[in-house]
Amino acid sequence: MRRIQAQPNLAKQVEEAILAEITSGRLGPGSRVIQEQVAKTLGVSRQPVQQALHILRSQGILRDAPGRGMEVVPLDLVYVRNMYDIRSVIEGLACREAALRNPAKALLKGQEIIEKGKDAVSRSAYEEMIAHDMAFHNMIYELSDNPLIPATMDMHWTTAQRVMGEVLLSDEEPRDIWQQHEEILRTIAAGDAEKAEELARSHISRAADYMIERLRVNQAQSNEEMPAS
Repeated sequence: MRRIQAQPNLAKQVEEAILAEITSGRLGPGSRVIQEQVAKTLGVSRQPVQQALHILRSQGILRDAPGRGMEVVPLDLVYVRNMYDIRSVIEGLACREAALRNPAKALLKGQEIIEKGKDAVSRSAYEEMIAHDMAFHNMIYELSDNPLIPATMDMHWTTAQRVMGEVLLSDEEPRDIWQQHEEILRTIAAGDAEKAEELARSHISRAADYMIERLRVNQAQSNEEMPAS
């Protein structure tokens, strides 16, 4: 983790730095997170670290560890499935509203993100792939002109980042979802609200099936590798 400068939103920066370590796989399930060590590594005081750890614990990302500090909570596949079920509905609504309200802005705002996403896939740049994926979906939320959509999705993106990070790191060849993104974008730009909603929900459902299967395999392999007690 790189050192960061003190700013008014310092606790948020610390939270994002810890989450980046988790989604990148540098902090895997069960990894210990010690407040003092994080503060020293990032070059900040203990107070913003304490605030960030409290937020991540409330989100179910971290939990109190025996003895000292916290540890990264393994992903719960039932929770992940429920999260994707909710996402499919919200993403469908966002794409429908974007097609109805701002079709002319879709290509203008989205094409550059798609090109960056494709480039990240070609380089197997996992953290960039996740960042561009989030940027694409957040762009659609903005085009929907419904402020409740990004506010509602905020509570799910942390888990979504973790899922993407763990699956991408275990894939021998990164899964390229940008063709689907481009099809969704062009449908929004055409003003076809019904099809945009259908494509978005299908996109999320297919992603859910793929991600959960990969997580199931990863967890089974981890259990096999654990030494017998």
